[in-house]
Amino acid sequence: MIIYKATKDRFLKDSRENIIGEAVKADFEAHLGKAHESEVKAWENSLRYMAKVVDTPEISGDTTICVEYRLPNSGHRIDFLISGRNEKGESNVVIVELKQWSKAEVVEERKVVNTFVGGRNRDVTHPSYQALSYALTLENYVEAVRENSIHLFPCAYLHNYVYFSGDKISNSSIFPEIDESPLFFSDGEEKLRTFIKEHVTLPDTNDTMSLIDNGKLRPSVSLQDVLGNILKGKKEFILLDDQKVYYENIMAYVRRSTIGSGNRNVFIIQGGPGTGKSVLAINLLASSIREGHMAAYVSKNSAPRNVYEHILTNKDRFRKTKIHELFLGSGSFVSTKENSYDALFVDEAHRLNEKSGIFHNIGENQIKEIILSSRISVFLID
Repeated sequence: MIIYKATKDRFLKDSRENIIGEAVKADFEAHLGKAHESEVKAWENSLRYMAKVVDTPEISGDTTICVEYRLPNSGHRIDFLISGRNEKGESNVVIVELKQWSKAEVVEERKVVNTFVGGRNRDVTHPSYQALSYALTLENYVEAVRENSIHLFPCAYLHNYVYFSGDKISNSSIFPEIDESPLFFSDGEEKLRTFIKEHVTLPDTNDTMSLIDNGKLRPSVSLQDVLGNILKGKKEFILLDDQKVYYENIMAYVRRSTIGSGNRNVFIIQGGPGTGKSVLAINLLASSIREGHMAAYVSKNSAPRNVYEHILTNKDRFRKTKIHELFLGSGSFVSTKENSYDALFVDEAHRLNEKSGIFHNIGENQIKEIILSSRISVFLID
């Protein structure tokens, strides 16, 4: 979902007139609801730095800037994107993860960083990993990226962070994603500008971000291959007796589903704890993706999603990056377009809230939103 979108020239104008925070806020609230004052201040601060980076005649004023772009099949948002063409005429997008951190500590054994976020110190993913995961999500799930040969180049900009020699946050042996998603610090304005100019200098004549935003959700061949092999040898996911019958019946409907046509179907599967409902959901997810259907596993609580991601990826960070957006919270569908998915498999559906958000004040009804978002909805309840 596009929130703030403007040409580079318009973005610079908004920045110079000190209205960029309010401009993003207005667009944000038009699409996603009220923005917190802390978010507005963050936009004003970080986007001031990005305005300096792109303020060069070597980058066309008709390139496109997007701020707070919401990934099409999740609640995650990309801080900053600039799209256009390179000297060869190729359509490119540079993704920038922005951080206001002034320092961070590397927790090497868990491959995370610890820093002050949201009023306290906490463990968070490395910003280069974040940016790379956003790029891979678009490549793996948005058909338009692949069909239009749109190239994505992620990076991270820690504009307040004074780097010192030996700081492990830039150690690519700990964080290999840095090789694909470079990291820039407070002294990196010119380096980031050079990185952007390598990929985007000419006007965005193809309106690249609109192509992405309006593109169909369809798993890539590489994602299908990952899901095709992911359950092999995992005895805990073998289907037994009635599970196999339910699986075959539901997959028959999934195979007949085509986004944008046909009837909507809702299934409710009831069984007590330990009867294999989650095993059924994971098998349905894997088979749906393997056969080229857009699907996701949904639960209210993050615990089951995290458990299955962990089991299925065997701690492989890049495999986890590929499949992460297949595991969604039940509040992810407030603004999802109708029939975006072929199938959604909702585990522990008896735990769903009526509304989403921290204060349960967003959206209309989670069950309704899930049903409208998908051609096939399977609710698994105790």
